[in-house]
Amino acid sequence: MTIKKPFLSIIMPLYNEQLRLKKLTKIYEYLNQQRFYYEVILINDGSEDNTVKQLSRLSKRFRFQLITYQKNKGKGFAIKTGMLASKGRFRLFIDIDLSTPIEEFNKFIPYLLKHNVLIGSRKMAGSDMKKRQSFLRETLGKGFTKLSQVILEVYVSDFTCGFKCFSEKAALEIFDRQKINRWGFDSEILFIAKLRKFKIREIPIKWSDNPNTKVKFPQDIVTSLIDLCKIRYYNFKKIYA
Repeated sequence: MTIKKPFLSIIMPLYNEQLRLKKLTKIYEYLNQQRFYYEVILINDGSEDNTVKQLSRLSKRFRFQLITYQKNKGKGFAIKTGMLASKGRFRLFIDIDLSTPIEEFNKFIPYLLKHNVLIGSRKMAGSDMKKRQSFLRETLGKGFTKLSQVILEVYVSDFTCGFKCFSEKAALEIFDRQKINRWGFDSEILFIAKLRKFKIREIPIKWSDNPNTKVKFPQDIVTSLIDLCKIRYYNFKKIYA
């Protein structure tokens, strides 16, 4: 029996998301209106609430693959796991809070065949910020972007938006080399994409701030800055080769 290859894989990391799993309804409403074949991969990153129990109930309504492990290992690790487990020609990771509406994938479709990596950007002309971050978070985010550009020599406007799509080839080559498991992983995967000479394009998107973000200040910013130094070190040691 021949198994149909998905056109699109949706990868979603989950950590203590019992209150947000209702967003799955919107995701499947969109997907079920499309003509392409899809798969959804959910990665339970060591949730300590009722996320897994709720997913068990939701599996009767929605078709998805669940990957679960007990210890929290970080968003980067979860996305890497989902990317390498998926089968789609194109592989999109998104956040369950839908800060970027799933419908924004429509903007990616015209560029899928000509680019290896598509990045949703909140900061370029044409983006639509429905609800902005606090002044502190926005300022720190701009600082991290500038440091990523300078240290990694990757010149994109938005490293950390959780709405990125990869061709199958790019996903396999990039995420197989990924080493950073937590917040610095966004910068690392774009750095690897540049090293592998993949064609990257930013696309302006709609985005709304989620006040219940799991990013912790200032510790996650400090960790991310350390990660930038690790990326340079890994490259010096030819770990990405």
